[in-house]
Amino acid sequence: RRMRSVTSRPPPPDDPAMPRAARKPIPLSRAGRDNANDDIYERVVAAILEHRLRPGTKLGEDRLAGIFGVSRARVREVLARLAHEQIVDLFPQRGAYVARPTPEQAMDVFEARRLIEPAVLRRLIAQHSPERVARLRQHQELEVDARRREDKRAIVRLSGEFHVLLAELAGNTALARTMRELSTLTCLIIFLYDAPTATSCRADEHSAIIDAIAKRDPARAEKLMLEHLAHIEGSLTLDASAEEVDLEAVFNG
Repeated sequence: RRMRSVTSRPPPPDDPAMPRAARKPIPLSRAGRDNANDDIYERVVAAILEHRLRPGTKLGEDRLAGIFGVSRARVREVLARLAHEQIVDLFPQRGAYVARPTPEQAMDVFEARRLIEPAVLRRLIAQHSPERVARLRQHQELEVDARRREDKRAIVRLSGEFHVLLAELAGNTALARTMRELSTLTCLIIFLYDAPTATSCRADEHSAIIDAIAKRDPARAEKLMLEHLAHIEGSLTLDASAEEVDLEAVFNG
């Protein structure tokens, strides 16, 4: 009589007897994966906006995976997204680095802003509403408060976010996405070329732009914006210095 061989079944994945190496992580859903990637992306961008990440900082996949508690593949996806937006430079065999815009690239960014931001203002004023103006005033109050507290990181971040908010309130998602990329690049440029915060993006200039929007005066709003951008661009000075940055301190501090 043939004896049937009995093969032992492996314990279920959550069985504590199973060796750690044999346990498979539960895969995230597509939505969960996207949310995790968005969170990492937002934290990297915020660190750039607040000048906690310097241009040229190496973004090691292993270190970031450990900091955020995710796989290297997840980090690689985020870095590819940042590279697509020119916020990160990817080099074969060398890895990812926070972008270091050249003087020529910096001028290109400001040329693009001079073309785009007047169009943003025209569209915003065409869709004028008290609620939109109130939202801008609220953001301005945050800027004023940050300056009163002399919170340099918040000042830089909020100054950049003001321009993104204008595009978002204008109601064009493509313009808003473009302005976010340009504002982030501008923060890198200001950091790299050491533009003083007090003169590069002044709260009173933002206030004047809001007043022109409230009065539905596109010509004045555009004029003020172009002058504002000229002040930022004119404050740039070349600074080739680069210091080592502790990624753990940036994201865990």
